[in-house]
Amino acid sequence: MFFSFPNMHVPVQGMDEIRLPQMVPIRQLYDRSYIQDPSGEIVRQMDQVFPERSRFSGKRIAVTVGSRGIPGLAGMVKGICSTLRAWGAEPFIVPAMGSHGGARAEGQLELITGYGITEEAIGAPIRTSMAVVQYGKLEGIPLYCDKLAFQSDGIVIFNKVKPHTDFRGTHESGLSKMIAIGLGNHKGASCFHNAGFQRFPELLPKAAQTLVDTGKVAFGVGVVQNAYDRISDIRVCPPEYLVPTDAELLRIAKQKLPQFKFDNINLLIVDEMGKNISGTGIDPNVVGRNLSNTFHNTLKLDKLFVRRLTPESHHSGVGLGMVDITTRACLNEVDWETTWANVMTTGSMAGGRIPMYANTDEDAIRLCLRSSCPRGAETARVARIRNTLCMEEIQVSTSISRDLENHPEVEIIGAPAPMEFGPNGDLV
Repeated sequence: MFFSFPNMHVPVQGMDEIRLPQMVPIRQLYDRSYIQDPSGEIVRQMDQVFPERSRFSGKRIAVTVGSRGIPGLAGMVKGICSTLRAWGAEPFIVPAMGSHGGARAEGQLELITGYGITEEAIGAPIRTSMAVVQYGKLEGIPLYCDKLAFQSDGIVIFNKVKPHTDFRGTHESGLSKMIAIGLGNHKGASCFHNAGFQRFPELLPKAAQTLVDTGKVAFGVGVVQNAYDRISDIRVCPPEYLVPTDAELLRIAKQKLPQFKFDNINLLIVDEMGKNISGTGIDPNVVGRNLSNTFHNTLKLDKLFVRRLTPESHHSGVGLGMVDITTRACLNEVDWETTWANVMTTGSMAGGRIPMYANTDEDAIRLCLRSSCPRGAETARVARIRNTLCMEEIQVSTSISRDLENHPEVEIIGAPAPMEFGPNGDLV
């Protein structure tokens, strides 16, 4: 369901008088350590953790693939499946995405295809269904698992581990959440979200352990990305260590998170947002905003402007509700039916709100600066990033760059230059 938003003709006094600051390219420095061959590392650890592989011979094994973008995802999934086949197993892939992809099996298949997960590329069949079976109950909450996965001889819980966008705890987005929500499909995700985000830290490990106790979990594979969007840590663990491994990887992920090396921003320009970047399109752990307004003391940010959606988002606009302004073109790209299906599942209805919009990038920037920095270009603290995963080379206004000249983790890599706009008023 798409809407055609009209051109905006709201008169704003003083728009033409706003002077835009010059921007300076900088490089932020983070821990660069990473794994050169993630697929090979997974295979190595699988061989190490399971020296006796006969238990897998002749078994049908489901391998989970979620909706989050992971660098080298197809190669890692192929490595898992190829190794299982070498052990005599029959692996197949299950999209484990809760309500993402419009809460439809074909929508979830489309999502993983966009990540290069195809039967031809992986060498394993993909089985998609919204059907679930109940495997337990947790404090009145029914726990569901994808039916095709549960009917297999074992499930490989494969997922990225990272801080969540709406709550804090020892277990956030990772292996436990993949079990409690991802594998639960639309029905399971809806039931679990009814408990509220405030209870997730307590409930996620219990739900994961409940599935482990059924004997249906073959093993877990958790991966962590560094600030340069590369895989830095991998753990393959037997089922009895899945929950503690999930907590260990989250501690590492929080240390690897890319964040600004400065504070106090009048306007943050984000070129793109999408589900492949974060569950809310923009990582609240970076921008300091989340849909439940609970992430404080992360970043002092006045105005947030998002220019467009990523192609990999498949038109999901979840997260636009925490943006101050976007463009007409961005809103016209949103599939609101898909967006609201995901929003209603999580219960965070703010994620489906429609923000104020402008006709062009230049209009949006001027509107933000008029309200947040009326003193002019010399004092305007503006930053521009591609997305919240790409935080190394960014642009900042001269008022910020002056403060960073002697920062040990920042390099000034270019001279100040005016913002450049194309003939349609959009940033170049």
